[in-house]
Amino acid sequence: MRSSKIYSILEHFDKYEQNRFRKYLCSPYFNKDATLLSLFELLLKDINSKRRADLSKDSIWTRLISGKKYDDVRFRKYCSDLLKLLEGFLAQQVYDANPLHQATYLIDAVSKKKMEKLYNTTMKTARRLSDQQIHRPASYYYYQYEIEKNFYDLFDFEKKRADRTNMEAIANNLDYFYLAEKLRMYCAVLAQQTFSSQEYKLLFIDEILSHIREINLDEVPPVAIYYQVYLTIAYKDDVEHYYKLKELLDLYSLNFTKQEALSLYYSAINYSIQKLNSGNQEFVEEVFNIYNNLIEKEIIFVNNELSPWDFKNIIVIALRLGKFEWTESFIKNYNNKLPEESRENAVTYNLAQLYFYQKRYDQVIQQLSNVEYEDVSYNLNSKTMLIATYYETDELIPLYSLFDSFNAYLNRNRKIPDDRKKYYKNLIKYTKKITKLPPGSKQAVEKLKKEVVETPNIVNKNWLKEKIAELE
Repeated sequence: MRSSKIYSILEHFDKYEQNRFRKYLCSPYFNKDATLLSLFELLLKDINSKRRADLSKDSIWTRLISGKKYDDVRFRKYCSDLLKLLEGFLAQQVYDANPLHQATYLIDAVSKKKMEKLYNTTMKTARRLSDQQIHRPASYYYYQYEIEKNFYDLFDFEKKRADRTNMEAIANNLDYFYLAEKLRMYCAVLAQQTFSSQEYKLLFIDEILSHIREINLDEVPPVAIYYQVYLTIAYKDDVEHYYKLKELLDLYSLNFTKQEALSLYYSAINYSIQKLNSGNQEFVEEVFNIYNNLIEKEIIFVNNELSPWDFKNIIVIALRLGKFEWTESFIKNYNNKLPEESRENAVTYNLAQLYFYQKRYDQVIQQLSNVEYEDVSYNLNSKTMLIATYYETDELIPLYSLFDSFNAYLNRNRKIPDDRKKYYKNLIKYTKKITKLPPGSKQAVEKLKKEVVETPNIVNKNWLKEKIAELE
């Protein structure tokens, strides 16, 4: 049973959700079979218990139906019925969390039953809830469309053909939703195509782009922002599109859920990183400012948590700008926002980064040398930093020992793709070559510099180039 769908769903429930589902099962409107409640309690007891009991089908049946022989068909039926109730409960939670959607369904129900006395109150409620919406992504315009359409259906406009109806509002809201979603999907397609050769055909996308170019839809934030994201992807050399995107995000980012707002800001960050990679160092400050904005607006804390990768990226950018005090303060103030299971590794590694930039190499080694990270990325990054640290401190014996152990780690770890292994093997190869350069040989330095510049797959390449430049 522990591998069943029911069990895996219940494992994701917190205490609050467990209690709510118990009440759901106790309601005769949703469930009339007490056996299903008993089955739920048995599974829940096992999930919440530190000691795992026998959870075989026979064992559960004995506790559910005493005195009767195991009936596999009947047992499967109980499991199937409980799963359906679980799925219904999950859907109900989403429905309960969206009062505007409830209001539109209520208008539909009132209309079908011809309850004329409720027409005005249901419409007022729907409009009031609509006005109170904090987030106004593309789906907001779909709800507006539903409200206006239901309003049109609710009142018999055929009796008032001479009057102006709300058909324009119906059509416009539907168009805004459609345009925003179509642009969102197209941006996702363009982003995907930078990593793969997969081709997608989206109907009417050329017509949509042509239409938006001709009219100004800045008053519809989802359309305006996703169109600007498209422009930054399609016309990379025109930085004005990036600055316009940033301006729109500053104005309207709080119109979106944190998750969607963060995704939109990532578009601006990715553009800035591309500029950085092409040699435009002014964009280091741009990336830092975007992240700082995300922190101030608390957009970066999705479900009150900070991604370990965002934590690391913020620190890397701050350190590149020499903001050591800011970085130390950031680690201290926001490490508690990291997921508990990855907090210790994230803090240890990123403190080591801070110490490396401050040239406090003894503390870098202290942080990293005795840590074997379970996460592959942290492991690779920490070994990369140790190579640089041992080199900076002329600790050649531990450096060469690390070369050997790192190579062995790369060879035996099947989770690391071969092309990625090459980046780290090249770092080992060229760091070793630097240590073996004949003293004062300009020709040897120049030859190695040429090799490094012309080799595309090297991790920490800028650091290698710096060390060669020092030798020059």
